Amino acid sequence: MRRVAEQFGLDRQVFGNPAYIWIFGVALFALLFLGFYFATVMVRRRAQRLHDSNGHSDWPKLLKSLADGTRTWFLLLAAAYLASQSFDFPTRGEANLRTLTKIAFLIQTAIWGSAALGFFTRRWMSARIKTDPGSVMLVSVLTFVGKAAMWTIVVLLLLENIGVQVTALITGLGIGGVAVALAAQNILGDLFASLSIAVDKPFVLGDFIIVGTEMGTVEKIGLKTTRVRALSGEQISFPNSDLLQSRIRNTTRQFDRRVVFNIVVNFTTPTEKLAALAAELANIVRRRERVRFDRAHFLAVTDAGFQFEIVYFVDSPNFNLYMDIQQAINLELVEYLRRAEIPFAAKQTMVVQPEGPSETFSAAEAASAAVDATSAKSGG
Repeated sequence: MRRVAEQFGLDRQVFGNPAYIWIFGVALFALLFLGFYFATVMVRRRAQRLHDSNGHSDWPKLLKSLADGTRTWFLLLAAAYLASQSFDFPTRGEANLRTLTKIAFLIQTAIWGSAALGFFTRRWMSARIKTDPGSVMLVSVLTFVGKAAMWTIVVLLLLENIGVQVTALITGLGIGGVAVALAAQNILGDLFASLSIAVDKPFVLGDFIIVGTEMGTVEKIGLKTTRVRALSGEQISFPNSDLLQSRIRNTTRQFDRRVVFNIVVNFTTPTEKLAALAAELANIVRRRERVRFDRAHFLAVTDAGFQFEIVYFVDSPNFNLYMDIQQAINLELVEYLRRAEIPFAAKQTMVVQPEGPSETFSAAEAASAAVDATSAKSGG
């Protein structure tokens, strides 16, 4: 080869190396880069075909995500470093190229690690999103923490490779971190609150919660806020730290629903009908399916009339089921009151106009006057 190089004049020194070495090195660099690039393309296409032909397996997705995460600049640097081994570089130039290649490898490794971690997280979450949403929330938070820790280690290794004293830097960051933590204590409070929510699980994705006067379905539990979809359609964002300091009512975790409702009948209802009404209310409720009757009582005498209170339990927290049962009870109750000729109380103000100035009476006073008038007519 040396004789051929001398014959064609390729033994001339160019930047410390014969010209034929440069030609060989450039050709090797081009072959290596094209080989790496087409190998990446082939892996991506092969993984896609495997996934299309076998939709039950997720592993081809991992290969495809790793291939997609492979950066072209990394392939260029890797090919350049391998091709440079055939050159006679100055010691400093070789060291710089080696350092640059290490930095590229560390960054590429972090990209591959993030892609792999994201793949395994999505795979685990998709298998448990319906059966254990609380664990899904915890894993999503831990995935973020894991990626942050991985990139932190990579950055420290990068700084060490370029000659930065990492030990002194970490010490300085520790002191500065205290100041940053004091300045960003609200953000850090929300961050640690999100971890507390993930571990303690007062609610998970899909739960219906009530916080103060706000209520809705949990859509997303983030690092700073939890987002809830209200019944009226808008999205409500709660800071995580505020949620931990609030009383949260999680209706999704109800085993049953306790229902209390009242009816008020007119003062003119006879006593025997009042006694029969309590028993009939109990029978109306007992006839419903998926209902456990508790009690029905003549509760009080109010300004509007005689008040009855009925309590029962529905064996499901489903609100629509409760409304269907309550509607059926109401319809049967109205039908019974009509048959028994028991009028509902009319909560209104009655105006009586005697010979003098008009006077206003409450409903209770008017009913009392009506009772007195009836007694007087009957001779009582």
